[in-house]
Amino acid sequence: METMYIAMALVVFGLILVLAEATMPGGYLLIPGIDMLVIGAYAILFPDYLYTWVTPVVAAVLTVPVVIGTLMLYRRLGKTEPPSTTVTGSLIGKTGKVTVDTVPGNIKGKVKIGSDVWSASSDVLLPVGTEVVVDSAEGVHVHVKKL
Repeated sequence: METMYIAMALVVFGLILVLAEATMPGGYLLIPGIDMLVIGAYAILFPDYLYTWVTPVVAAVLTVPVVIGTLMLYRRLGKTEPPSTTVTGSLIGKTGKVTVDTVPGNIKGKVKIGSDVWSASSDVLLPVGTEVVVDSAEGVHVHVKKL
């Protein structure tokens, strides 16, 4: 009967680890969680073998494919990409729309170019909604003119 309690504890603890990994991925709790689930199920099905040399062999043989599978899964889910950055000089010639009026002589105006909003100035007052094109850039703001 003691073996059955240990087997059930392994299954329950394995489930807790797998669920913890599902809610907070990246901790690699999937590896010991799956190992505990399988060894717990193994102990339920074959209780006489739990305290023999067979159990560590099963655990070792099981761990290798679980580790490889987990690493492949995370590599596929979390493909690394360099962070995207935009240099203001690359915005010259791009079109956008004024979201905050641009006023000559200051950079309080805002222009949406693509999915980004940039501080903007212009030579004439450009009201919200005006389609514009970037004709120059300096630092973190752009200079626009009416399209």
